Amino acid sequence: MDLGLKDKVVLITGGSKGIGKAIACAFLEEEAKVVTIARSVKVGFKGENMFNVQADLTSEAERQRAYSMAMEAFGRIDILINNLGGSNGGAVAETSLQLFRDALNLNYLSAVHLSQLVLPQMKKQKSGSIINISSIFGRESGGKPTYNSSKAAMISFTKALADEVISEGIRVNGIAPGSILHSTGNWQKRLDENPQKIKQFVSDEIPAGRFGTPEEVANVAIFLASEKASWIVGATINVDGAQSKSNF
Repeated sequence: MDLGLKDKVVLITGGSKGIGKAIACAFLEEEAKVVTIARSVKVGFKGENMFNVQADLTSEAERQRAYSMAMEAFGRIDILINNLGGSNGGAVAETSLQLFRDALNLNYLSAVHLSQLVLPQMKKQKSGSIINISSIFGRESGGKPTYNSSKAAMISFTKALADEVISEGIRVNGIAPGSILHSTGNWQKRLDENPQKIKQFVSDEIPAGRFGTPEEVANVAIFLASEKASWIVGATINVDGAQSKSNF
């Protein structure tokens, strides 16, 4: 299917591995122009349609610098994928306020700021797509509280921003992945450490009977970014093999 993404300029945070890298590959296959931002620039692929920016997106100044570099590379941003994320801490009573602040800065405020940065140009061209990668644990308990709360904020932000900008031709949506297995992720580490425990987790918690793949998340991202999804606005879509316990 031709999704009409050829020559669209896509900015992807956390694009050096896992879900972010898979999303970058999917857009490149659609002949889009891709800018990835990550602490590491070792993304494993290069080309005239690819530009990599090394930046620490927990820093407001670094976010501004990375955005400016992306604009210099291709002249505009048509699609923003806020994929950056990570978890820290443990139980609420044992986790410092600073770790909650760190999680909000990494997982949530980076997405808010980059969205603010791309909006003026998207409004000028009367088109654009912003996709926020959150988690099913932004809707229910499961992961670490610092991570859950920051991803819950992202889901709420997605709807709020979508309502604000759809009249200007900009669609904002989200994807909430479940447990995704890739070589550099926490699930692979846990699988290596205790295969039997993780096998039991999959059996007990994921009705589909397996982990998801980064490519399965990427497939949803390129669809949401395309005009094929023109009437999907403000939604955060679970991509989880029925893992989530929520019914919305």
